[in-house]
Amino acid sequence: MIVIENMYKIYKIGDIEVKALNNVSLTIEDREFVAIVGPSGSGKSTLMNMIGCLDVPTSGKYYIDGQEVSKMSDRALADMRNRKIGFIFQQFNLLPKLTAEENVQLPMIYRGVPAGERHRLALEALDRVGLSDRTHHKPKELSGGQQQRVAIARALVGKPSILLADEPTGALDSKSGAEVMNMMQQLHKEGHTIILITHDNHIAEQAPRIVRIQDGEISYDSKGGGNA
Repeated sequence: MIVIENMYKIYKIGDIEVKALNNVSLTIEDREFVAIVGPSGSGKSTLMNMIGCLDVPTSGKYYIDGQEVSKMSDRALADMRNRKIGFIFQQFNLLPKLTAEENVQLPMIYRGVPAGERHRLALEALDRVGLSDRTHHKPKELSGGQQQRVAIARALVGKPSILLADEPTGALDSKSGAEVMNMMQQLHKEGHTIILITHDNHIAEQAPRIVRIQDGEISYDSKGGGNA
C-alpha cells in the first residue's frame, strides 16, 4: 500500500538547513492500522504531509499502490489525494454554513459525482457513523464528537484506500475521544487502512502497530523492533 524509501525533507531557514525528515523508510501494508507518534517538532506532521500527498520530499521515494508520488506535479498530487486518501483532522474542518449532509458531499462535488448519487452516498456515510438523524444540522448544532463523526463520514464517502487521521481526538473530551477511537477500530475491522498521527501515547497504544518518530527519524517500530 505505502512504501517510503530514504525520505528526506529539508527546510532552509536563512543559511541553516533543518532536516524535518532524516532518511525515513517505512512500509505500511493494505488494511493495517498504524499510529505514528511523536512530540511536537519530531517530524510527525511533516511525515503526515508526505503520506497525505500534501507535500513532496527533498529526496527519497514514496509509492502508493505501486505508483511513485514523490515527484508528481501539484495537479497529480491533488488527484491522488482526492482518489486515494480520506482526511480526518483535529479541528474537523467543517464549513459552518453547510449542513452535515452538505459537508459530507463536498469531496464528491470536486469529483464531479452527480447530485442524486452525492445525496445517496452522503446519507449512507452519515448513517454509518450513527448520524442519520442529524443530516440537516449545521456544525454549531452538533457536539464536538458529532462534528468529528461528520468529518469521518466525509472522509469515508469517496471510499478511499487510506484514512489519514491527524490528532482526531485532540479537540474532544475523553468520552467523545473514546467513541471516535472505537469507530477507528471498527473501520479497521471492516478493512480500511488507517494511519493515525498523534502526540498522545495512550491514543497510539490503541493501534496494533506503533511507529515512533523523534528528531526526524524513526526511533521505534513495533512491527520491526527498535528502541522505544
